[in-house]
Amino acid sequence: MLPARARRSTPRTLAAATAAALLSAVAAAPQAHAAQQPTERQNTYREAAQRYGVPEAVLLGVSYLESRWDTHAGQPSTDAGYGPMHLTDAPAALAALPRQSGDGGGDARGDDARPLDRPTAPAPAPAAVPARLRTLERAARLTRLPAAALRTDPAANIAGGAALLADLQRQQHRAASGDPAAWYWTVARYSGADDEATQRQFADEVYGLLRSGARRTTDDGQSVALRAAPVDTPAAPAEDRAPDCPRTLACEWLPAPYQQLTSDPGDYGNYDLADRPESQQIDYIVIHDTEASWDTTLKLVQDPTYLGWHYSIRSADGHVDEHIQPRNVGWHAGNWDINARSVGIEHEGFLASGGTWYTEAMYRSSARLVRYLAQRYDIPLDRQHILGHDNVPGPTASSVGGMHLDPGPYWDWAHYFELLGRPFHPDAGPNGGLVTILPDYDTNRPVYTGCTAAGEPCPSQGSASVALHTLPADDSPLITDIGRSPDPATDAVTDMGARATTGQRYALAGREGDWTAIWYLGRKAWFRNAPDERTAVWSKGVVVTPRAGLADIPVYGRAYPEASAYPEGVPVQSVTPLQYRMPAGQRYAVGGTVAGQYYWATTFDPAGHRVVTGQTCYYEIQFGHRVAFVKADDVDLVPSRTALG
Repeated sequence: MLPARARRSTPRTLAAATAAALLSAVAAAPQAHAAQQPTERQNTYREAAQRYGVPEAVLLGVSYLESRWDTHAGQPSTDAGYGPMHLTDAPAALAALPRQSGDGGGDARGDDARPLDRPTAPAPAPAAVPARLRTLERAARLTRLPAAALRTDPAANIAGGAALLADLQRQQHRAASGDPAAWYWTVARYSGADDEATQRQFADEVYGLLRSGARRTTDDGQSVALRAAPVDTPAAPAEDRAPDCPRTLACEWLPAPYQQLTSDPGDYGNYDLADRPESQQIDYIVIHDTEASWDTTLKLVQDPTYLGWHYSIRSADGHVDEHIQPRNVGWHAGNWDINARSVGIEHEGFLASGGTWYTEAMYRSSARLVRYLAQRYDIPLDRQHILGHDNVPGPTASSVGGMHLDPGPYWDWAHYFELLGRPFHPDAGPNGGLVTILPDYDTNRPVYTGCTAAGEPCPSQGSASVALHTLPADDSPLITDIGRSPDPATDAVTDMGARATTGQRYALAGREGDWTAIWYLGRKAWFRNAPDERTAVWSKGVVVTPRAGLADIPVYGRAYPEASAYPEGVPVQSVTPLQYRMPAGQRYAVGGTVAGQYYWATTFDPAGHRVVTGQTCYYEIQFGHRVAFVKADDVDLVPSRTALG
């Protein structure tokens, strides 16, 4: 994540009488929602398509790629888009957002040997709002509907999107054809992208949906379907791609500066040269959000006094910029061990501010990039290796409280892993010994506070996280994360101290009525998991438990080698445990085996860099909300089913 700021926006004129009729329908719509039939939203798309001469399939396809047909209760996306058609209104979204970052600070390099003690770069001043971030204004002129209605009412918003599509078709001097194939370049321009590759990517995703079809129930309970049908699209031109992006992504090379800042060989930025995976295996992909606008994000990653990550993905259209080749080590995760073993991907957006949401276009580009990287570097597609920044452990006890919190509880991990082709599902019965957290994202709506102001309830929306209690009761205290605070966790949206998130696997610790217990941060933690409202599914696998005869064992935030492994000239890095302990009798799910390694890289000239590999072996475990490491010599490795005795 980065420092904070702003967002996105795009076009036919109705007769005054038609606008008035639409307005009266809009005014009545909020009262009618409760009584709507399942097909009413479908009819809204059909009527808007007919009114503006847009093929219904095209309107549905564009809307799905922008929002999956959801309304998000009138809240803006991370790119200032509103409603099912993602009509953008950056001025309104910015005015509604609190001036805050949704995340903590901290040293993104996370290396004791070379901490970043200089001030980080200030966030650049926002540029003038481009047209792509003001499409709602254009829709208001075309439909003569109020901006407020276009932001909050689904019927008005869909009409606005249809009007924009029709106007874009007219601007290109194309007939208002009933053939979806004739609208390809209009769909491409609706993306708002200023380069043809990204426009094509957006349109190809939409037309892929037209061919495959889609069906879902929206966040306000409306059934919508897009019927599959064959449709032709223009042939893609032959073109080169950056070496570390899939050819199906509109991916540009915008390099981060590897630059000496002063005559001091240790004063440089903003990443480290390496030779991965030849020198060191890439084990993880870390999912971030930027806590900043797209323009600010790009300015920061090009500042040699700031930080560096490998890729950035734009919310509006899924455009990807590559900044650092994966062979090199970015400064992004706040834990040098994780940095040295990972690729960092920033997603334009805010984890909490105002309750904003992530777009479908961005989810799809991200999933396509992660699938490619996972195959190229042999990274398992699971939640033990595809980490949120909020799952990265503090490298030392003193750093735990300052670790970052993005992408936060509103990132839809279940949908993301469906796009990755690895959906979560039960793989065992009740005696499997593990549970995989899997609430229904749309209906799982915990009450969080602090999206707009401290203590104020956040807008209601789906969440990937479940709350963890000390006892099987809603009124019992939340679990205490001693690395964060000596007090129980809170309902603040940025307080991850007592949360388990979709896809994370934990060892089963007990069941009582509608409640399930797991081992979490060294104690038993309870979450509601009723038969008619499941928030987890049964799983099996391998777990660790303290080796027989040990009362408890230490837990680590990094997997460094033993002192004897360091060659002359490379200072020994301490292997210090975190403030947590794993007591005897507890069990934790294993994510993988990790070799004890340390990448010594503290000078601009990579000739002095070294990868130190020791004999110490670690296991990565799901210890709390964040992963952690335990030494193999400290634990017994057993099948999870033995946890039930």
